[in-house]
Amino acid sequence: MRNDRLDSLAEFPFRRLAALLSRESAPPGRVIDLALGEPRHAPPPLLAETVAAHAHLWNRYPPVPGTPDFRSAVADWLTRRFDLPAGAVDPDRHVASLAGTKEGLYLLPSLVTSGRGQPAVLMPDPVYAVYFGGARMAGAEPVLLRATAATGFLPDLDAIPTALLDRTALFFLCTPANPQGAVASLDYLRRAVRLARRHGFLLAVDECYSELWDKAAPAGALEAALAEDGDFAQVLVFHSLSKRSSAAGLRSGFVAGDPAVIADLLRLRAYASPVQPLPLLAAAAALWRDETHVEANRSRYRVKFDLAERRLSNRFGFYRPAGGFFLWLDVGDGEAACRRLWSEGGLRVLPGAYLSGADAPASPGRPYIRVALVDEPETVDAALARMTELLEAA
Repeated sequence: MRNDRLDSLAEFPFRRLAALLSRESAPPGRVIDLALGEPRHAPPPLLAETVAAHAHLWNRYPPVPGTPDFRSAVADWLTRRFDLPAGAVDPDRHVASLAGTKEGLYLLPSLVTSGRGQPAVLMPDPVYAVYFGGARMAGAEPVLLRATAATGFLPDLDAIPTALLDRTALFFLCTPANPQGAVASLDYLRRAVRLARRHGFLLAVDECYSELWDKAAPAGALEAALAEDGDFAQVLVFHSLSKRSSAAGLRSGFVAGDPAVIADLLRLRAYASPVQPLPLLAAAAALWRDETHVEANRSRYRVKFDLAERRLSNRFGFYRPAGGFFLWLDVGDGEAACRRLWSEGGLRVLPGAYLSGADAPASPGRPYIRVALVDEPETVDAALARMTELLEAA
């Protein structure tokens, strides 16, 4: 009675990491966790204040799409942030709340992959494991598109065979990319939209790191969709408060775009998904309306990238990413480096190969480690100093 599709899934990256590091101990009292992309900046006081002000609503069931106020806050934010025409985003048709974007990303393949034999779901490699797992469990074929330094750490759209595009049901993109921090230009996104519309698939763009940028605000896929044909057909974007507002525990995100797909997703969510309590939706709406805390958050990450540039410049393939809060370091063998950093330095990092959908030696992530700059600057600086010393001594 067991679903044998589970056997095609590797262990989730952090379960694999825990198993790897369980084989040896870290030096006592020196552990610093740089593996998990969990923001450690304090969330803005606005969050707790708004939850408290709406405590009288804990006894009410929330609506599946999110409250009208939440959806209006999101529509207004999208319009401001991506300079969309007034009224282009209809909060009633184009926006739905999610209990964290992971939920929506996982469910999406099950909406669009039936009736086409075994359709393809395209995704970058390295990959967010949820894209891969959602595709596998929906009975689709996950197709990994290498995203390496040679391709600007984004999939090469021109290299995708036409025959593959013709059987594609869904294409996941991530910009800024996790883990490499690469940002897709507006031109790149417009090309991706054109491919989706020419070949009849859905383009789903994970923009969860879009507000953590270094020099320039990234373009968005809704912006690209409107620039192509004036509507959101066959395009969805996903956004979250986890990184933008350091509110990972709030489990609040949204999906926006193609109204037909939004309607189908809401129909499925009524059966399959948790909905957010009303006090939390009120807090989320307040956070989407406030930019002051986001600007402060962004500045704190820039300080840590300054430290990384000073410690790592010209070593381990270091480059300053355009977005996100990860370093993607070429250390030759990511898994071996991970074990050494843990056993000798108490530093927990993630092997790049664990962010691939396959374990083949040719995985583009195999030479890398992912390092999350989520702690306070003094902790990050100490960790990077220790890391540099150990890696150079290897």
